[in-house]
Amino acid sequence: MNDLINVVDWSRAQFALTAIYHWLFVPLTLGLGIIVAVMETIYFRTKSEKWLATTKFWMLLFGINFAIGVATGIILEFEFGTNWSNYSWFVGDIFGAPLAIEGILAFFMESTFIAVMFFGWKKVNPKFHLASTWLTAIGAAISALWILIANAWMQNPVGMEFNPETMRNEMIDFWAIVSSPTAIYKFFHTVFSGWALAGTFVAGISCWMLIKKRNIEHCFRSLKIGGWIGLIGIVLTVATGDGSAITVAKHQPMKLAAMEGLYDGKQGQDIVAFGIINSEKKPGDNLDPYHFDISIPYGLSILATHDKDAFIPGINDIIAGRSFTPEGQPLNTISYEERIRRGQQARAILKEFEEARQNGDNETANELKAELQKDFKYFGYGYLNSPEEAVPDVALTFYSFRVMVILGSYLLLFLLVALLLAYRQEKFLNARWHKQFCRLAILSIPLAYICSVSGWIVAEVGRQPWTIQDLMPNSIAISDLSTSYVQTTFWIFAVIFTALLAADICIMAKQISKKSKSDLNKVN
Repeated sequence: MNDLINVVDWSRAQFALTAIYHWLFVPLTLGLGIIVAVMETIYFRTKSEKWLATTKFWMLLFGINFAIGVATGIILEFEFGTNWSNYSWFVGDIFGAPLAIEGILAFFMESTFIAVMFFGWKKVNPKFHLASTWLTAIGAAISALWILIANAWMQNPVGMEFNPETMRNEMIDFWAIVSSPTAIYKFFHTVFSGWALAGTFVAGISCWMLIKKRNIEHCFRSLKIGGWIGLIGIVLTVATGDGSAITVAKHQPMKLAAMEGLYDGKQGQDIVAFGIINSEKKPGDNLDPYHFDISIPYGLSILATHDKDAFIPGINDIIAGRSFTPEGQPLNTISYEERIRRGQQARAILKEFEEARQNGDNETANELKAELQKDFKYFGYGYLNSPEEAVPDVALTFYSFRVMVILGSYLLLFLLVALLLAYRQEKFLNARWHKQFCRLAILSIPLAYICSVSGWIVAEVGRQPWTIQDLMPNSIAISDLSTSYVQTTFWIFAVIFTALLAADICIMAKQISKKSKSDLNKVN
């Protein structure tokens, strides 16, 4: 059992490592693609050489990150087969479909038009080149769409039915998977956060050039476009985050409770604006969940349901199966002890079904199949030893959520100020504090990444221990691998990805420095 735990932990760590490195490049390309497309549109309409030079400058940085993002993304998808083969077998019919569409349609679209985008200058019609740039940006978003649909399905599995004869979940409603509110909100929230990150990136690089007193006009052109795209992105990120909170409250109440460090819920639940988690707190004990907290009255009820009087269950309530209507009436929910019992029962029925099939007793097999469907939604709980195993890391989820909110609020303010300053060139350059603001803009680039990664920590750590919510815990999703094998590949990937990141930063830094010394009011 200890070896299994080690394999699970190391497999999770390896996938998290790959995902985090991959995510360093994806949101930047999602946002930069739109920024470059807008810049080229301005060039197309104005025929101004300075806008062409600015477009090519940011297009170069887009291309560098796009290439490395593809490399890390391919490895990420391969890990589903190498490290998570049981998961791939169990839901491959469902999970594989969006990934196949992403690879065949979206990635093909991106790879086709990015060639025209980079090498088609003066070789194709300007209208076709502009269309190629937009199609590359749109293709990147469509690629993200199918991947996020797959991830959203893991958070809220819909549109499928378990077939005990094949031991696989099979898709029965493709549209239900695609149109799931979880998928829709996740897609828009992710894409718009990429706009915000890219806008911050453009602002930071432009401000670095302002400190160096290089290509002032180019910097302010970039600040205006990056500022607008970034500001629109962060505002829409906040708006879609509201929708995401509602879907989490509905389908993943344990995640919501962990986000708040909430153990005992109530009607008109406050939200903790800032607090320090009591690490000694466990479900069912009498300890205070916080050492210190500052709360906003009714905040969590409003966030989760848009009803200030709504009951929001805490961890203890969810484990015990307690919930109430906004009017205070008890709801019939199922405790985790009962879910574990029904899950174990479903596993036993599945075993009996297989034995009946092997013995040729089709009548008994059909009866067991119908009985299995009743409790299959609790199937995953049958692998848990106690209800406490279904509680995610409260402290990590709690703090990551607040880091995301605090930094997101900061980025909203920063991008608003950066955009305003972009339209006050003379006043900004003559201000005594303009270098300090420029340094803050440079610092904002890693802060934007921390904000983005924190959001993913909330999403993924908050749903633990589940690979598929309620259906498959991590312990049975992994491949039959030795701990040493996963450890070895973890460190190999860590070295490779770190080298790729270092190469990306060095190449970008070299190109930014080189290009910034040339005249970006004309094409060289």
